[in-house]
Amino acid sequence: MKSRRQFTGVSLNKFNREFQNDDDCYRYLSEIKWSSGFYYCKRCRSYRKSSRRCNKCWRERKLPDFKSSSDTYCCKRCDCTKYGKGKKPFSRRCTKCNYDESPTAGTMFDKCKFSLLTAFQIVFKICTNKKEISAVELSKELGLRQNTCRDFKRKVHEAMRDNFGYSLKGEVHVCNFYIDDKEADEKSDNGKKGKRLIIVALEIVKGGYGRAYASVARDAASDSFKSFIEKFIDADAVIVIDDWKGYAPLKHKYEKLRQVPSNKDNFPELYIHFENIKSWLRGKDYHISEKHLQGYLNEYHFKFNRRKKKGTIFDAVIRGMVLSNQHQRSFRQGRKVYADR
Repeated sequence: MKSRRQFTGVSLNKFNREFQNDDDCYRYLSEIKWSSGFYYCKRCRSYRKSSRRCNKCWRERKLPDFKSSSDTYCCKRCDCTKYGKGKKPFSRRCTKCNYDESPTAGTMFDKCKFSLLTAFQIVFKICTNKKEISAVELSKELGLRQNTCRDFKRKVHEAMRDNFGYSLKGEVHVCNFYIDDKEADEKSDNGKKGKRLIIVALEIVKGGYGRAYASVARDAASDSFKSFIEKFIDADAVIVIDDWKGYAPLKHKYEKLRQVPSNKDNFPELYIHFENIKSWLRGKDYHISEKHLQGYLNEYHFKFNRRKKKGTIFDAVIRGMVLSNQHQRSFRQGRKVYADR
């Protein structure tokens, strides 16, 4: 099987050599979209791995064999696998129904207000900067409106949301923390003025720590922790949590769950990790609304979990923006809200 071209590295010079115009970007998207072993399910409108049965809605489909194992093109309308050249660069036209599909169709790059090369530059800057880059900086560097850059940044944060199937295993420390917000004027959902509750889980490994995830929570009830654990932590993991009585119901479902007093002696790595999160958020010169706080937590942990493979972050984000369709509804709902400056 011929592997697709994958960009690796954090060098700006290498990026400029690899992506010199929009055609280079279209080629990169087409290789991800039609050469990665994914197909488009018409029922749930998302890209899935299985070529015969959707692993989300279990829709069966009878298809002929693909041209090759590295070419998984399939028409969205008629499921035909034969195609010709389309109107735009690297687009494909179905030979049966004449449906012309662009590499950006159905992705987060669809109907972008600026060139595809500029979109790639924004993604690269977000992925390679150690500190978070604001929409104001992007606006000045690229000559775009701040709201345009802010909207596209939210798409990138949305692509950083999924854990790509990597659940926390082994010993996992879980605890809740409050983030102070002096700029908040109204009370948050947890009833505390200027405070936002987040749940943090950290994988403890020999000689340090592994992956980590964080999520904004409405309250510290056991139900909030239950949904968080089911999403990010493996069922066989040893979960260490604080000794609050409200978490007692979790022991019925998770036999390996262990409760200890909440202090820095029992959670030293977790407290350090949380202080790093607060320092990263505190370095911003603009207000982050509670609605978009989860997006910034996604960005921080997406980079944190790939700290040993920084060169692959750009490709992982582009792949997520191509194969994910969950952004459409959430992006449209928050499109007119520009609370975070």
